[in-house]
Amino acid sequence: MTVNNTQDIMVESFAVQTKSLRVALVTETFAPEVNGVAMTLGRVVGGLLQRGHEVQVVRPKQGLEDRSLPRVGLDEVLSKGVPIPNYPDLHFGLPFGNRLLKLWQQRRPDIVHVATEGPLGWSAVSAARKLRLPVTSSFHTNFDNYAQHYGIGLIRAPIEAYLRKLHNRTLATMVPTQSLLQQLQARGYHNLTLMSRGVAIEQFRPQARSEALRARWGVAPHEVAVLYVGRLAKEKNLGAVLAAFAALQARLPSAKMIFVGAGPMQKTLQAACAQAVFCGLQEGEALAEHYASGDLFLFPSVTETYGNVVPEALASGLAVLSYAHAAAANLIRDGHNGALVPLGDEAGFITAAVALAIDPQRLQALRSQAPASVAHLGWDTVFDHFVLTLRTAIAGHEAALGAPRSNQPLAVFSPPSA
Repeated sequence: MTVNNTQDIMVESFAVQTKSLRVALVTETFAPEVNGVAMTLGRVVGGLLQRGHEVQVVRPKQGLEDRSLPRVGLDEVLSKGVPIPNYPDLHFGLPFGNRLLKLWQQRRPDIVHVATEGPLGWSAVSAARKLRLPVTSSFHTNFDNYAQHYGIGLIRAPIEAYLRKLHNRTLATMVPTQSLLQQLQARGYHNLTLMSRGVAIEQFRPQARSEALRARWGVAPHEVAVLYVGRLAKEKNLGAVLAAFAALQARLPSAKMIFVGAGPMQKTLQAACAQAVFCGLQEGEALAEHYASGDLFLFPSVTETYGNVVPEALASGLAVLSYAHAAAANLIRDGHNGALVPLGDEAGFITAAVALAIDPQRLQALRSQAPASVAHLGWDTVFDHFVLTLRTAIAGHEAALGAPRSNQPLAVFSPPSA
């Protein structure tokens, strides 16, 4: 082969690697909703658009006032939805197969990515396969684990079978941690790949701390503000927070419990902990200020696939106490930048919360180490890994269809270890 021919192939391969993509993202949850999955997907879409890719978001309409917002490179397609039981403010997308077939026949995306597993997600996988489009997915939520919290444990096995079948019909399923990847492999999931999450270091930072906000909470500069940020719902295991706070307040009466978020358990929590401060949903700089103004962050969930609030709290300079699970198991070194207890050990969780609250020197030591421990988790790396995973799936799909080798990317993505 001549030098010129070699150079031509290299140039062509590089052009394919850098060519902008048209990505169809199908999800049951997206902005303006406020939850971890919607936030993550919003970040990913923003990163794709910044890199010159086109994104079509297919999602259910969330209420009568919901409207798609115009943005260069973004096309939002709204489907019909029905409220999710116990989550009346969230909607499952109804089956949308015929509409998607027409939509993607008229203008084919380069790849379809299914982010949630409801009826809309299943319709998208089926439509993509009928049109011989490459399709990938991501695993954000342990819906089968949630079943036990809502009295539907008897259908946990069918839910698990449904999730496994949906994901195994895609070319790749992206998961946020190595431990979850291994768990899913053991449960019969195939084609798994690692894609971690980022944290907005420029937003979540210790400098956002506000003594004025703490004063509104009724917390003096030397007193301990115990913080929980997230949905106020059964699956978040908030009974552990109430038990831990009751125990530590018995030793430290000046401590204050702060809940940031909303959900169906709010009235129950208010009745059980009348002296707590309930701040409701917070976003943007206000959310950053609420994080940074706390001292001890309690994260009791045992159902998370990741838990975005953990790196956000660490970046904000809080001492984070969590079960050794999901993001916390990856990001926290016990006794260095946070505290971990074995998964499900509620007595250990309560004991650790008390020990931290009554030891101001240890609390401050953990807080001072926390921000640097997540400084490397920039979203740019996550965006690049996501795009490279999509390109690898496209290449494998084209190879299976007999596409010319010159149309395949030059490199194959190997995800980093967690």
